[in-house]
Amino acid sequence: MTHLTRRTLIDVSILATLQTDKHLRLFDCRSSLQDPAAGLLAYTAGHIDGAQYVDLNRDLSAKIVPGQTGRHPLPDRETFAAQVRRWGITQDSLVVAYDADNGAYAARLWWMLRWLGHPNVVVLDGGYQAWLDAGQVSSTRLINLPESAFFVRPAITRQVAADELQPPQGLLLDARDRPRFEGKTEPIDPVAGHIPGAVCAPFGENLDGATGRFRSAADLRQRFNGLGATAAGDTICYCGSGVTAAHNILAMVHAGFPEPALYPGSWSEWIIDPTRPVTTL
Repeated sequence: MTHLTRRTLIDVSILATLQTDKHLRLFDCRSSLQDPAAGLLAYTAGHIDGAQYVDLNRDLSAKIVPGQTGRHPLPDRETFAAQVRRWGITQDSLVVAYDADNGAYAARLWWMLRWLGHPNVVVLDGGYQAWLDAGQVSSTRLINLPESAFFVRPAITRQVAADELQPPQGLLLDARDRPRFEGKTEPIDPVAGHIPGAVCAPFGENLDGATGRFRSAADLRQRFNGLGATAAGDTICYCGSGVTAAHNILAMVHAGFPEPALYPGSWSEWIIDPTRPVTTL
């Protein structure tokens, strides 16, 4: 398994050489916040051969509890572990997650498997589009692997609750686009703005604008240093509902920073309580 050990990103060229490896587990995480059915339709039309489909709302989120949770609350660990077993993931598996292109949804699966203590999980840099651009073939074949005996280990990740954020203990990064952060627009949630003390860090800026792939580790280190990140490991990431925040966590780990904590409920949970402060610019 030494040759399969990965922690953050994997290139199409490397993935192509591993497709027949018995330890490989592929997952198609394509999704759309505007159209929950879009991901499965895309997967059915064509995917990387051997991939299983992962539904953001069904597989990577618990049910929303009005007045208590954000839009994509985490399931409890054992519930998610049961799903991991149904996918056939074992302790020896190299898990590769991909989505359409930028890794926004694949990073959620990456984070959640690390949450169960599984370190050998990566995101396909450039996603399904990069796979096609490289001339690799697509498939409509469906697979059904035997249930595994996967067991939960201590989490590699960290998370914080809302009451730990006022004031923030360290650097608080908001992965949403700047207009949402500033409170100038809010297309999804009922309240605009950001958590006081947060710094705007749109997840899309982790990507090279010319290629759509992740920027180099050196570039990412420079980016997050410029936002105030340090080697102290006191960064906390959030977004609208705890999904794209994982993209910033992935990027920071790839750049060599200590793994930031996630505020899973994120903005959509924060604003449920009207006593929590909100800042606009």
